[in-house]
Amino acid sequence: MAALMLRFCCAGRRWTLSCVDGAFRQGRGPLTGSMSSRIRGQRSVAQHSFTTAQKLKKGEREWAAVVGLEIHAQISSNSKLFSGSQVHFAAPPNSLVSFFDASLPGTLPAGYQITQQRLPIAVNGSLAYGVCIRSQHSQVANKTVRIKQIQLEQDSGKSLHDDLRAQTLIDLNRAGVGLLEVVLEPDMSCGEEAAMAVRELQLILQALGTSQANMAEGQLRVDANISVHHPGEPWGIRTEVKNLNSAKFLAKAIDYEIQRQINELESGGEILNETRSFDYKLGCTVSMRDKEGKQDYRFMPEPNLPPLLLFDSESLPAGADPQQVINIDQLREHLPELPSQTREKLMLQYGLRPEYSFTLLNEVGLLEFFHNVMKDTKAKPHTVTNWVLNRFLGSLKQHSLAVSESPVTPSALAELLDLLDGRAISSSAAKQVFQLLWRSPGKTPAQIVSEQKLELLQDREALEQLCRATLEGHAHVVMDLKKGNPRAINKLIGLVCKAALNRADPTLIKEILERQLSS
Repeated sequence: MAALMLRFCCAGRRWTLSCVDGAFRQGRGPLTGSMSSRIRGQRSVAQHSFTTAQKLKKGEREWAAVVGLEIHAQISSNSKLFSGSQVHFAAPPNSLVSFFDASLPGTLPAGYQITQQRLPIAVNGSLAYGVCIRSQHSQVANKTVRIKQIQLEQDSGKSLHDDLRAQTLIDLNRAGVGLLEVVLEPDMSCGEEAAMAVRELQLILQALGTSQANMAEGQLRVDANISVHHPGEPWGIRTEVKNLNSAKFLAKAIDYEIQRQINELESGGEILNETRSFDYKLGCTVSMRDKEGKQDYRFMPEPNLPPLLLFDSESLPAGADPQQVINIDQLREHLPELPSQTREKLMLQYGLRPEYSFTLLNEVGLLEFFHNVMKDTKAKPHTVTNWVLNRFLGSLKQHSLAVSESPVTPSALAELLDLLDGRAISSSAAKQVFQLLWRSPGKTPAQIVSEQKLELLQDREALEQLCRATLEGHAHVVMDLKKGNPRAINKLIGLVCKAALNRADPTLIKEILERQLSS
């Protein structure tokens, strides 16, 4: 199918895109030379520092993986790029299709995809993102991937495969929808890096309002180009894994494909230049079609589209109507807060560690939940962060729930933390209340504390007796403590709290035990 080029002009200038700490800025460069040869180049000296960062050992020799991405984000718009058809997720098949979208006779012969080729809207940028170091989860490694280009194009229709009837149906609701394609250079080396880079771009697009970027609804799709080679040798043949629609599947598909290629090469086989898909049920990639033959896309100018002129404050024509031109400087002045700035604010305002700020932003809805808890509780930010990221997020993952599906509301968690902060309940009792909140939506922490009789014991004499009985009944632990084992005191505190049904204050218990031991 022939693909036509969408022409964009910029008064003799090409806009370049760069990224500093995750925030985009734009610059200008002279429009010189042919763009196509530079765009097709895949290797450069600068890339080797990224691609050889992760060494994969399978047989006797090390392997290095190379990963590049093509990301397609559906532009936030009520209508398609060149037709008045509406854009709506989950509409009945072929219910949002104009004559132009369907390429019917009597209309423009739109049996092709309109895209940008020689003059993409931005080139030569970079995207900064962070990856948690697996061996040290308390650290975030800052990485950068170069952006080859950003271009505007039309989306294609969608194939619906009916295995039962052995037929394929076509849904054109998506045909003609505006897409932003972001091409990332092969600067990544594993699935986790690719997933984190895509998540950072997703957050940026959502913050800008460019795209809702909901991967579950197909508003953000990723194609991954993957190859392996021995360090110091030429790069291997690459495969392309198409249409990955979740960060989790993206990471799994890439890591599987890397291992598959290594296994194939070490078994004496060869890697084919082919397109593959990811079967999430089987957890593997599957061959779709080969790409060995030369592809002739037959790019040609689209004569029906006028140029799109981009200006800055210096090149803006005198007397130009601001509503009729695109001023890059004006857009830059009105940029909203970007993810990198939000993370910086979290660290400054609440004293959060970098990895905590990344988690709060990367989990959908978690930052809003955190802010709502902070708004309603008197507990310190450190306490709130610990409960949200460990107890709350851990429970969500255990039950495979999204933040929006949580049975525990921000106000309920805030009330629970106030009870803990006010020393109305012990930390052990607070964990018990949280579990009951999870199983009993609608009840308040105060109601559960009252029903389960979890209030802290205030009777000093009763606590003294519990401590004395514990010391008498566990003489071997007392002896261990006197021999110099500092952990033995924690054992005694735990035994008293257990005897008190988690209604004792560990700090007070420690004070009583130390006094009784020294008397």
